[in-house]
Amino acid sequence: MILVLGATGYVGSRLSRQLARSGHTVRCLARHWNKPRTVAETGMESVVGDVLRSETLEPAFEGIDIVFYLIHSMAAGEREFERLDYLAAKNVAEAAHMAGVKRIIYLGALGKKDAQQSPHLRSRHQVADVLRSSGTPVTEFRAAVIAGPGGISFEMIHHLVNRLPFMICPRWVNIKTQPIAIDDIIHFLAESVNKAETTGRVIDVGGPDILTYRDMMLVVASILGLKRYLVQVPVLTPRLSSYWVKLVTPLPVATARSLIESVRSETICDNDLAARLFDLRPMSFEDAARRALAPATGQAPTLFDPASEAADGAFIDRSHFRIDRRVAVAAASARDLFAVVAAIGGWHGWYFANWLWRLRGAVDRLLGGIGFRRGRRHPAEAAPGDPIDFWRVVDYVHGRRLLLRAEIRVWGKAWLDFAVEPTSETTSRLVQTAWYYPRGLFGLFYWYMVYPIHIVVFKGMANAIARRAEETRRDRHDEKEDGVR
Repeated sequence: MILVLGATGYVGSRLSRQLARSGHTVRCLARHWNKPRTVAETGMESVVGDVLRSETLEPAFEGIDIVFYLIHSMAAGEREFERLDYLAAKNVAEAAHMAGVKRIIYLGALGKKDAQQSPHLRSRHQVADVLRSSGTPVTEFRAAVIAGPGGISFEMIHHLVNRLPFMICPRWVNIKTQPIAIDDIIHFLAESVNKAETTGRVIDVGGPDILTYRDMMLVVASILGLKRYLVQVPVLTPRLSSYWVKLVTPLPVATARSLIESVRSETICDNDLAARLFDLRPMSFEDAARRALAPATGQAPTLFDPASEAADGAFIDRSHFRIDRRVAVAAASARDLFAVVAAIGGWHGWYFANWLWRLRGAVDRLLGGIGFRRGRRHPAEAAPGDPIDFWRVVDYVHGRRLLLRAEIRVWGKAWLDFAVEPTSETTSRLVQTAWYYPRGLFGLFYWYMVYPIHIVVFKGMANAIARRAEETRRDRHDEKEDGVR
């Protein structure tokens, strides 16, 4: 049995699912389980525990053969995370020894052990030493930037590039690193379970590219189709940089400062064990970034809810979206409610403020777009790929979901998601969500400029759909009564 510590995190959530899909028995430990259904659906066992409280660990380690250690305390701030990292590693090492664990697999950080190390990298290396001190064999993977949606370093780059046409950058943007795709790091970790020859080894993993943060920013800008200007200055300290990152991105100051401190050290692979022990050849940073940014560039076939840690495939981290969510309860069955949703657009219209929808289409035509002219293929049914006015059907699950992607000019990417849920035999609920990914600074301005209109239109539309479903139910009931009479 495998125990994953940090199972709700960026790497841990993906690794847990991959291990379960591969047929392993997986137990996931977390301090709080706010998404137990996700664990149950994938056949994994969940257990509540805290690596900072040794008395909570014994039940989690019972019957465990392999432990994945994927946790860190960087969010605790520069004064606390080293102490908490040490305490967590010490508790886990002792629990593993007491339970007779055969191996600990740890994901640490690249970087040379010298006096110039940042506190973050120093702590990552210290954790490895503490884990080994228990006598339990340790496989240590060392990685730098993990390129993928949800990764702290990658999300910092994504936010900065998307929001700032002109960036004043400190010297650390020219420090070299060796990024690796999230899919590749998951592959290395999952494969190591069945590779006894990795036991007791320190394995550096990285992609084929050695890049600077400046290089990575320009690659992301190119993928997003944005022109960005980076000017280096010598006076921007990590502390000042962290406040600047906090101002522009959702990243907490403590996390940003620890991250920026760590990128001041060069993080490049020192050994080639990964190439000798594994068949995988990692993808380039550009390929990893294109995969991570696919929904933002229109390449993804569907949109996965970025709020869900269980989402597989391409998705954008929730922090990049502007979201309007409306919930309407209808005194009608889920079948009646979804029938109204499925018929939206075309001859039926949008159920609320149709003149505003037509006006938006007219504006798009003036801007050289497709406008409002297309209607829909079928008056009451839909299928992926169908046009509905100036939207395109991306996902359609009969009776449950209709997902549309906007094809007009919106200076970004926009989706409209309708989900229908039964609440009883005669009542149901509509969850209507507008997702908007702003492209560049103007895309952000566009959202706030039209949002007052969206508030009125989206709220009115959700309520109107619920009312239409109730009217349909009443009409059918009246027809039955007339037939009886």
